[in-house]
Amino acid sequence: MPANRNALIRYKTIDACLKNRFRKWTLEDIIQKVSDTLYEYEGIDKDISKRTIQNDIQMMRSDKLGYFAPIVVLDKKYYTYEDPNYSITNTPISENDLSRMNEAVEMLKQFKGFSHFEQLNEVVQKLEDHVYSTGKKKSSVIDFEKNDSLKGLSYLDILYQSVVQKKAIQMTYQSFTAREANVFFFHVWWLKEFKNRWFAVGVRKENGGLSNLALDRIIDVSLSDEIPYIENESMTPDEFYKDIIGVTVTNLRPMKLKLFVEKSHAPYVETKPLHHSQQVLERTDNGIIIQIQVQHNYELEREILGFGEIMKVLEPEGFMKKIKQRLGRAGANY
Repeated sequence: MPANRNALIRYKTIDACLKNRFRKWTLEDIIQKVSDTLYEYEGIDKDISKRTIQNDIQMMRSDKLGYFAPIVVLDKKYYTYEDPNYSITNTPISENDLSRMNEAVEMLKQFKGFSHFEQLNEVVQKLEDHVYSTGKKKSSVIDFEKNDSLKGLSYLDILYQSVVQKKAIQMTYQSFTAREANVFFFHVWWLKEFKNRWFAVGVRKENGGLSNLALDRIIDVSLSDEIPYIENESMTPDEFYKDIIGVTVTNLRPMKLKLFVEKSHAPYVETKPLHHSQQVLERTDNGIIIQIQVQHNYELEREILGFGEIMKVLEPEGFMKKIKQRLGRAGANY
């Protein structure tokens, strides 16, 4: 792509001149046309230099922008395209560009639930059609983890808008443990995704603690002007989640958790750390001993249990006994 918008305007103007076969274009004519166009679109009243336009023509002729424009000079004076059907706007897409566009389409298609992306649906569809019609239709190279049937995704946009517009929401919500739904006002501060599940994070009242509300437990939600929105003055997601795995902040003091990882899975755990605080304390012939500093929460237990027999809790003793008990109950089911 051109380095800036002015360069793009110059290229397009030169292209328009050279496509026009109803008149002959000298270099001076092209310079004047480019100068007029820049003044019209950008308010630039300084004439473009002859050297700039000559460099632009050389750039269009080259492969640097992928144009390979067949610009010729007739009678040593008049500039035109040797191919009357050529234009930089219909330059074939390279294989590399096609691959990148294909993946961009696939990534854009992952974002569902936000009106911003709904408004891009037509654009994405056009791009997708162009990509597929230009090259060979291939399966996606990148496969994103997604669950289109997950409940609550339709609420993403209104929750997002509540933060942007700084409006409280009235929510009907029923947690897994509640016998019936509750209706209350909520002030969303940010949206959080963890393992393909979304949460609205915010407060119910002034000076209240932060809550994580799972979108799949929301029954109804609407923007409200009945009460003023409580703004987030200082808290950031990075600060809020710094000592945890997952989304549940317990406010317990972070513990130094030592874990043994078997040799066969040690490279996996090293290349994909459990937490940003992870460090390797010791390497043995059988595996590695790592340490993370985190709060004890439900997601941490699930993470450790998910490794099964290839991971062992060494410290602290209380957490080790907790995991041992859960593994024992799991084994008893078989």
